[in-house]
Amino acid sequence: MSAQAPCDAGLIQTPKGAECSHPHWVLAACILASSLSFIDGSVVNVGLPAIGKSLAGGNGGGDAEGLQWVINAYLLPLSALLLLGGALGDRYGKKTMLLAGVALFGLASAACAAAPNLLILQIARALQGAGAAVMLPSSLAILGAVYSGEARGRAVGIWAAAGAVAGAVGPVLGGWLIDVSDWRAIFLLSLPVAFGALVLAWRYAPSLDEGRPSPLDLWGGVLATLGLGALTWGLTLGSGKAGWGPEAIAATGTGAGMLVGFVFVEKARGDEAMMPLGMFGSKSYIGLSLLTFALYGALGGVLILIPYLLIVGQGYSATAAGAALLPFPLIIAVVSPLIGSVAGRIGSRWPLTLGPLGVAVGFALMVRVPGGGYWTTVFPAVVVMAIGMAGAVAPLTTAVLSSVDARHTGAASGFNSALSRAGGLIATALLGAVLASRGEQLAHDFRVAALIGAAAALVAAASAFVLLRDEKRPRDSGANK
Repeated sequence: MSAQAPCDAGLIQTPKGAECSHPHWVLAACILASSLSFIDGSVVNVGLPAIGKSLAGGNGGGDAEGLQWVINAYLLPLSALLLLGGALGDRYGKKTMLLAGVALFGLASAACAAAPNLLILQIARALQGAGAAVMLPSSLAILGAVYSGEARGRAVGIWAAAGAVAGAVGPVLGGWLIDVSDWRAIFLLSLPVAFGALVLAWRYAPSLDEGRPSPLDLWGGVLATLGLGALTWGLTLGSGKAGWGPEAIAATGTGAGMLVGFVFVEKARGDEAMMPLGMFGSKSYIGLSLLTFALYGALGGVLILIPYLLIVGQGYSATAAGAALLPFPLIIAVVSPLIGSVAGRIGSRWPLTLGPLGVAVGFALMVRVPGGGYWTTVFPAVVVMAIGMAGAVAPLTTAVLSSVDARHTGAASGFNSALSRAGGLIATALLGAVLASRGEQLAHDFRVAALIGAAAALVAAASAFVLLRDEKRPRDSGANK
């Protein structure tokens, strides 16, 4: 995904000022590690049509469910295991888990590039997601421990800017590689980045004093993963050609039941849970959770469909389709800090209401894209959508941390980050009909999906306006992830 997820627990739960003689090299290692996820999340969207032609047969429409799982096999472990990844860092060492996560991601990327069929590609993508879930919390935690005070703010700003650049360059470079070589080359992009992150982290990252680790919430992680997996599988079947038959209904019901069981497990574990239920005592946090799920879910679905429509429906090259979304991360990188400053003065409620409203307008403009020219249809819609998203990214981080008490800030920010990925996971599961259609039907289904995205963004805006109340005493916003 080109837009960075709202926030992360990493900078909140780590010791400050760890001794390090080469902090800039540590910053470089953390940037490279995080960029693996940013690059991978954007280039695969551009490569989806080529993967369909190569592995799904024919024009790529023969196995829409398989193509959905190329995306969701990555998002599922990332969204379900992100909080557990942070706990693993506390228990076994953040440097150890950073190295393990980057190594797993790199090996899985090589397996993606060599995959002979969709099943192997999906398994390798799942391993990529597990690697990202382990490395992302530890990467940001190490960065937060090495820097302190004003230097930490500058380091996080550089880290965030580098993520925006990776999200912008990734689709263009990936599209070019597809045009001149093969879709497999987009996964090889990760190998030198992973190697650089491993070398720098091994050489320069400090081994932190982790303190007394909390017990791992293994049952919570298992239930969240299996529940999200079954729910996603059921929604994927239901949105595809087979429709809502017995298998789709059974899988969806099983997944929903497992997620209910996950809630009961978390309630029994209290504050030791990966998702402490105490933080939902805040009406503001409930509103922010609804906003995150709806907004990032809609965004994740549309960012998959735009390059798919341009390549399959309108004959764009992969390079051109990747470049079509270039304004999105660039505008967010420039405008988001300005909106963050405004939100610091007036509070987060209005930016988080107006921002999603802008995103809804951008989605509505997307109905003009099929059959239209880039500068008259795609570009205006992407610009409006990006400006609206920029209004939400920075204020969301601050609002999440201000909506719960101090003992829940880490869990609240981590869960909110995981929830943004889960939104994209569910949205992708519902795209089966669009990915399987061609010609005028593809254009029609794209317009319907854009309008559904606009409705979801309106739900996000309403959640902020109705449920969010600005705190009188703002807290440290941590990292804008």
